Amino acid sequence: MHKNLNTSFSIGVELPLDNDWTREGQTKRLLQNKPLGVPDMTEHKERIMLADELGFKAAWIRDVPLYDPNFGDAAQVFEAFSYLGYLSACTNNILLATAAIVLPLREPWLVKKAAATINELSNNRLILGVASGDRPSEYPVFDVDFNNRSEVFRNSLDILRDTNNAKLKNGLQLIPEFKDIPIYAAGLAQQSPEWIGENLDGWLAYPGTPQNHEYRVKLWRQVAGDKPYVSFIHLDLVDDPDAPIIRHHFGVQTGVKGLITELESMKNVGVNHIGLQFRRNQQPIENALKTIANEVLPHFQ
Repeated sequence: MHKNLNTSFSIGVELPLDNDWTREGQTKRLLQNKPLGVPDMTEHKERIMLADELGFKAAWIRDVPLYDPNFGDAAQVFEAFSYLGYLSACTNNILLATAAIVLPLREPWLVKKAAATINELSNNRLILGVASGDRPSEYPVFDVDFNNRSEVFRNSLDILRDTNNAKLKNGLQLIPEFKDIPIYAAGLAQQSPEWIGENLDGWLAYPGTPQNHEYRVKLWRQVAGDKPYVSFIHLDLVDDPDAPIIRHHFGVQTGVKGLITELESMKNVGVNHIGLQFRRNQQPIENALKTIANEVLPHFQ
């Protein structure tokens, strides 16, 4: 049986598990002569294993095929499916999820085979988040029309969703079998909410306040029923447990009590899962993971 997100509430992490967006992280990056948005991955194995051991529900990775200095973010650096294969061997329980594979820039049959491979190697722990992409500079390299990406996305999704692989002829088969892998959409992928709700198994919504999500969740429930609604928080967890919630772009700076309050608010408006991103986190990643596992996860999972 596939291990999927449930429709109550859970907490995961968004990779990379680095704090390269802090002042200390920027200083280290400059000393290492790395471009803006390229994290330090030297501790990535130990940190994802720690997140797994501590009971975080899912690990989310982004798909950034090519680094664009104008966007200034390389995400977790490694190619998404290759990295998931590595992570499947390093972890035991945490769900492995993409947020999200840019379908128009990838050959859909190879996406389907890669996803099926990761799912089997990880003992059914893959969640396949997919997107139409938003970086125009990448598309000419792949000989794809940026303005046509909505149609390419739909065609690729047709191949992923077809359990019979009807387009394969002459006895061709796809091994391993792509079976029961949940597919989530990041944003609307240039489609209508109704189409996304009907054709996808969950929704990856852009970060926002609980008030932002209240409106979006209502829309999602109208078009998709009780399918999982997922979003993310860029977190700066400070040592003072009573520190108030201070909002910044896509997230909050706060203490443990404020984080619990924020997550309770997310749960109350109908969010099913929050992935925590730590690139703004000023204290060591290991400390933040352990604090959240000890003092926050028991409230929700």
